[in-house]
Amino acid sequence: MKEASEALAGGADIIDVKNPNEGALGANFPWIIKQIREITPKNVEVSCALGDAPNLPGSVSLAALGAAMLGVDYVKVGLYGFKSAEEAVYLLQNVVEAAKGYNPKIKVAAAGYADAQRIDALDPLKIPEIAGKAQADVAMLDTAVKDGKNLFKYLSYEQLKKFTDKSHNLSLEVAFAGSLKKEDLPVVYSLGADIAGLRGAACTNSDRVRGEMKRELVRELAETVKQAGKPRA
Repeated sequence: MKEASEALAGGADIIDVKNPNEGALGANFPWIIKQIREITPKNVEVSCALGDAPNLPGSVSLAALGAAMLGVDYVKVGLYGFKSAEEAVYLLQNVVEAAKGYNPKIKVAAAGYADAQRIDALDPLKIPEIAGKAQADVAMLDTAVKDGKNLFKYLSYEQLKKFTDKSHNLSLEVAFAGSLKKEDLPVVYSLGADIAGLRGAACTNSDRVRGEMKRELVRELAETVKQAGKPRA
């Protein structure tokens, strides 16, 4: 709750609820998500992670329905435990059906991992195609291993530009995260990304788990986004 209040005071456009103790896209508890939605103004969107998901379509789609019922605007699925694109598409299709069956306006984000080779996950450059086939709304990239190496350590500018262009051609929004820093934001938005996700950069000592989120740091990030000519962070 304190973190959400700091993010709101700093001018964040989207309040993203996750549990960093459970991974890059760790899911938080439903009562925490509910409380954050209740204190967040309606003009500020709320996103929540469903976890670094295993290949369990029933379980993850049930979690998606629960999140939708809490009033969030986005649900994010980390495509962690998948060996094939077909498996990922099938799970996402069920997540989309569960979430949009309750709230047709909710957006589903399919998140891949730029450092996929480190965790034996799906090729991150296949995420737009997977998201498009599943009729999701957002193609996202994050990093699974949080050791200070960010998105740009694993994928080149050219690769990320292809990711963005392919996503937009499929009518998908693009979200980039992965240990991004303030100085990365102009580059992220020059790629054409719609959303930038930052946690560590908004915390003291750049520590996403033990650091404290501070409104001053959030404000700096929000101002950098505005200067980059984009409305959301």
